[in-house]
Amino acid sequence: MNQSASMRGKGRPALKSAARIGIGGPVGSGKTALIERLIPALTARGVDVAVVTNDLVTKEDALRLQRSGLIDPARVLAVEAGACPHTVIREDPSLNLAAAERLNQMFPEADVIFIESGGDNLASTFSLDLVDYWLFVIDTAGGDDIPRKKGPGIIRCDTLVINKIDLAPHVGVSVEGMLEEALAVRAGRPVIQTDCKRLTGIDDLVERLLHDVLFTHA
Repeated sequence: MNQSASMRGKGRPALKSAARIGIGGPVGSGKTALIERLIPALTARGVDVAVVTNDLVTKEDALRLQRSGLIDPARVLAVEAGACPHTVIREDPSLNLAAAERLNQMFPEADVIFIESGGDNLASTFSLDLVDYWLFVIDTAGGDDIPRKKGPGIIRCDTLVINKIDLAPHVGVSVEGMLEEALAVRAGRPVIQTDCKRLTGIDDLVERLLHDVLFTHA
């Protein structure tokens, strides 16, 4: 679906370059769970997916996805950051760029490569040399004051995801109020609410990605 391509040499066919979508957010906000819901939803729409995960010194998120049965394990690569999570997605994204390029070479039919950041703070942002589009994931259990803190991740991301809306009643959070404040600090830019257990909001997020990244409503 993604039509961007580059020539690898005169006379050679063009190699399609998969769109790279970053997924950032604090520890425990549900980034990996969100990917687990997006993979089958996008696959059902004919979108070919691969994933790069980032962790500090482990491959836990990659192993979780590889064992999930949702995706060919070979389509999931792990990057061990070994430093602050934002270092390898912003200051020096070379490890992630290399992993994405490896997946692109291995699976030239891929439409999308998700790049999941390690859990970070609200200041986490992606280098635009690394991703074409990025999501930032927060959750209701973190408190309804998160949007008001106006971290760069919340303000600058292409789409903000407010996850775990099912937990809001249990932590005394107003989902409606959190959404209103998020829209206000983002000046009306996209905010989508999700509950990964019940798949709430997943179709809305898929439609957003199809429209904004893959330029289709298919």
